[in-house]
Amino acid sequence: MNCMIIDDEAASRAIISHFCSSFNNISVIEEFPNAIQAIKFLNQNEIDLIFLDIHMPDFNGIDFIQTLKNPPKIVLTTSDANFAIQAFEYDCIVDYLVKPIAPERFSKAITKANNLVSKSNLEDTSSSTENIETISGNDLYVNIDRRLIKIDIPSIYLVEAKGDYIQIKTENKNYTVHSTLKKIEDKLPIDLFLKVHRSFIINIKKIIDIEDNSVLIKKDVIPVSRSNRPELMKRLNLL
Repeated sequence: MNCMIIDDEAASRAIISHFCSSFNNISVIEEFPNAIQAIKFLNQNEIDLIFLDIHMPDFNGIDFIQTLKNPPKIVLTTSDANFAIQAFEYDCIVDYLVKPIAPERFSKAITKANNLVSKSNLEDTSSSTENIETISGNDLYVNIDRRLIKIDIPSIYLVEAKGDYIQIKTENKNYTVHSTLKKIEDKLPIDLFLKVHRSFIINIKKIIDIEDNSVLIKKDVIPVSRSNRPELMKRLNLL
């Protein structure tokens, strides 16, 4: 699991990082002293798990969670036990650790996170309750309100993950489908489409402009994660 730590106290970040180092399946990708810096990083990178302090100046942990469209799993870390009930109102919350954190308690949180991340990955690859029904030639059929709707594949310029749904944007109309980004990614032709971010798949033929770590398609500015940028650049017909 790739994880990141967000805590305004350097000592707390060091302790969590040390705990993580004892698990072979956990890699701490980045640490941040505030949530603002972390949001910028998340816009360009994919993370499985976040260790998040609740009490931070200016922009606290709860504010941070509310800004995320498609949050990864989160373990809250705090010296205040009073936020536990409020915290578990969010589906992305895995566990709630009260400082000082005991190693045994941290280990239990990791076990929970492992199970949930593995389950999420399994659901992404499962074909059960498939709402993206079939592909025939250049046509994609999606199940919306018990009707099979035909979409012309080359007309799709963007697919965006929105919680339990995806939004398929085409030249003429947008469609909201109860499915996952992984399911539609498996059904789209790889010569036309590329996943450039954990929440976005783009039609590379529809790119208007590329600047730094983002692409412009129609009027949508789409972030490109650091890990996906090399593949995007390889796909483009560069002069």
